[in-house]
Amino acid sequence: MLKMLAICNSVIADAVRRKVVWVVVVFAALLAVAAPALPSYGVGVMAPVYREVAIALMWTAALTVGLALATTRIPAEVERRTVFNVISRDVRRWQYVVGTWLGMVVVLGVVLAAFAAVTIGVGAFEFGEVMWRLFEGAFGVWLEVSVIMSLALALSCQFGAITSAVGGLAFAFIGHSVVGLFNLPEGVRPPWYWPTLDVFNIVNPVAHGSGYGLTYAIAMVVAFIAWSALWLLTGSLIFWRRDL
Repeated sequence: MLKMLAICNSVIADAVRRKVVWVVVVFAALLAVAAPALPSYGVGVMAPVYREVAIALMWTAALTVGLALATTRIPAEVERRTVFNVISRDVRRWQYVVGTWLGMVVVLGVVLAAFAAVTIGVGAFEFGEVMWRLFEGAFGVWLEVSVIMSLALALSCQFGAITSAVGGLAFAFIGHSVVGLFNLPEGVRPPWYWPTLDVFNIVNPVAHGSGYGLTYAIAMVVAFIAWSALWLLTGSLIFWRRDL
């Protein structure tokens, strides 16, 4: 565990030095500040619409940061051959993969928490309402993008950044398009074995409702653990079999 934590800390320190994280966060925060000025039926953006826009910005910013981190870290380490310095210290390859992912999850969580705080502040200033539910939205986005990131990281154990990013984006698209692909009626869930990410879709309850309850949060956590474990196991096996 200590070895994975050391790798996790290294990933966090490297992410802080990378400009892409800060550029995406600042750009998304500026969009959140500008969102209340968007036209909405001639009367300005209403609070529910603002919350929906804020969640969409959270998801976009998180996915950009997550894929930028997950698709480049291991290929860059292999190319620079710095991965050998880590593995030579009695670090197993699965520990390297899992530790790398944990560091990225921490970075993503900090980014989303900061972004949620900005959007809540803007919402309080513009609408006179403290929208604490946006933290619930950030939590759902954090879990979902962390799952997508685990797949992209697994792919990066063998392939380059572009292929890994395309795989992550394809998984995100398929995971949210399964109802359309199966042509299922509204309210009917797809088969249990299909890779759906709909459990993480919290836009309606957070933006237009009163949020989601503890039971739903637990369901998201269970799905997060199951999907992440599957992709991290796959990535560990790929990296274990890879000839370095």
